Amino acid sequence: MRSGLVAVAGRPNVGKSTLVNAICGEKVAITSTVPNTTRRRLFGVANGPDHQLVLVDLPGFQRPLDALTERMQQTVDSSFDDVDAVLLVVDARARIGAGDRFVARRVFALAKPVVIALNKIDRLKRGHVLSQMQVASGLGGFHALHPVSAKTKDGIGELRDDLVSLLPEGPAYFPREQTTDLTVEERVAEVIREKALHLTREEVPHALTVEVDELGERAIRANLYVETESQKGILVGKRGSMVREIGTRARPEVEALVGHPVFLELVVKVRPKWRRDPRMLERLGL
Repeated sequence: MRSGLVAVAGRPNVGKSTLVNAICGEKVAITSTVPNTTRRRLFGVANGPDHQLVLVDLPGFQRPLDALTERMQQTVDSSFDDVDAVLLVVDARARIGAGDRFVARRVFALAKPVVIALNKIDRLKRGHVLSQMQVASGLGGFHALHPVSAKTKDGIGELRDDLVSLLPEGPAYFPREQTTDLTVEERVAEVIREKALHLTREEVPHALTVEVDELGERAIRANLYVETESQKGILVGKRGSMVREIGTRARPEVEALVGHPVFLELVVKVRPKWRRDPRMLERLGL
């Protein structure tokens, strides 16, 4: 069989995680419109009868602003060593500019096959897509360029087949039934964080992290950490309305992950400057 690793690279918010989910055929990474939603490296596993394609979903390339974003960028920089190819994702709805060229220079310097995915083509006119394809083609000496929509799955099959063709022959990296390397606790925490990201604005999404404190048969307890009392007030909401809504939205996905109904208890706590605390980041696996 063919098996191997493909790093997924691009600027923040170009749809890398949504694309990984589309190729894998199920949700393995959370998504939101908030830049830098992806904070850690995770593996999304796409299994076929004669292949195992392991997609390495990475944080977006960025200039580090604190200990958290510095570790995120270090994760990106160290994740290209052992991959067989790179999937470079660009946003068809945005101007392909300096940020994309910066990422492109980094990945094309690896001397490994690069496939470009021009994402978010849904609802765009054909002429605009063709124009963006022409601009994207100037990013470097690519193996292939695919216009796709991770949202509608348009072009995903062809993109997946092309990536598989670049993999060497070898054994599977993961059991056939496994679709990600994240633990159940990590996946539950990420689902809760995703729902909070969808409901909050301004500084709260960037200052928020989630840690599962207890994963029991009947109940799951998770702590939602923010950095200030004002952020806690926003996340709790009037009479607890916001945190209840987060739990309501998260519970169906959490129950699907653990395989049975659970009581989901969410507790909001203040941890000042946790993004600058190496011990806290280590504990969270970030």
